[in-house]
Amino acid sequence: MKSLVLVENGLLTVTEREVPTRPASTPQAPDWVLVRVAASGICGSDIPRAFGNAAYHYPLVMGHEFSGIVEESFQDSAFRTGDRVVIFPLIPNPDETVNQIGEYALAREYDYFGSRRDGGFQELLWVPEFNLLPVPDDVQLDHAAMTEPCAVALHAASRPSIRPGMSAAVIGGGPIGNMVAQWLRISGCRPVLVSEPDEKKRTIADKMGFTTVDPSTADPVGAIRDLTAGGADVAVEACGLPTTFRQTVAAAGLFGQVVFLGNIHGNFALPESEFSTVLRRELTMYGTWNSKVTPRGSDEWTRVLSFLGSEIDVEPLISHRISWDEGPATFSAIHDKDGWFNKVLFTNPGLCE
Repeated sequence: MKSLVLVENGLLTVTEREVPTRPASTPQAPDWVLVRVAASGICGSDIPRAFGNAAYHYPLVMGHEFSGIVEESFQDSAFRTGDRVVIFPLIPNPDETVNQIGEYALAREYDYFGSRRDGGFQELLWVPEFNLLPVPDDVQLDHAAMTEPCAVALHAASRPSIRPGMSAAVIGGGPIGNMVAQWLRISGCRPVLVSEPDEKKRTIADKMGFTTVDPSTADPVGAIRDLTAGGADVAVEACGLPTTFRQTVAAAGLFGQVVFLGNIHGNFALPESEFSTVLRRELTMYGTWNSKVTPRGSDEWTRVLSFLGSEIDVEPLISHRISWDEGPATFSAIHDKDGWFNKVLFTNPGLCE
């Protein structure tokens, strides 16, 4: 089978490897299912993992946003050969107390496809049955591969308390930010603003009906405050930059709710005058991390899958569909900023048609 392997920092290669044998049953993962990968997305976190010495180990097959088709199951499994599935990438550690309430991502120890163990940038891999969710018949498998980032966006959009008619602003119009904006609109926010310096990403947001702000030509905080009559009721940071963290706090209005979603790079500090506005506006701040697959049936991943193709539209966010063989060059181009990229998917054309 083909695998896109991170051999060492900055070096990716496509390799033919043997299909691994079924992993041994453990309390952490008692039952395993073989999945043929249909589509797998490149996450922003994969770039520093590949080029910033951020991998847990080498060699590594990255990829934690992926969908597929069951290739081989076991006798009493809820899944059968040919079933369409999406994969929750986190394998919980049963010894963690926080797991008793389903907060797997908040545990201190867990396993994870694409970072701590080999992930979805390969044709076949074994997945614990617990980590599989069925994909509805009306959802394309390439769209289903975006369930993970869409669930992260939903989790963030679910942190504040929202009433219909509240105004919302999202700082950052990449795939995650755009999906946050979509969830906020579904929750009843009007208007929903998106601040994004990239013209093509702004155009996507414009066509999807959001009010956009270009922070490269105007003060985004002033623009957001003008468009929301004094400040957004809900402000979400979706970039991970100290500057945009400050902008998000400043863009919130009286009793505003601020959500920090971006995985920050750099030091975030608020000067005294800006922190005073947190007090004087009585702002509420939320952190958000990953997503939840509990309780099953009404969890965030199930909700995403029920909305894909209807209220949630991910197709405009996909800029490239590529093969495994194109992986090394594409990763280098993204890292070197050689061309324009939004969401890049590895796809198996025979499975995603």
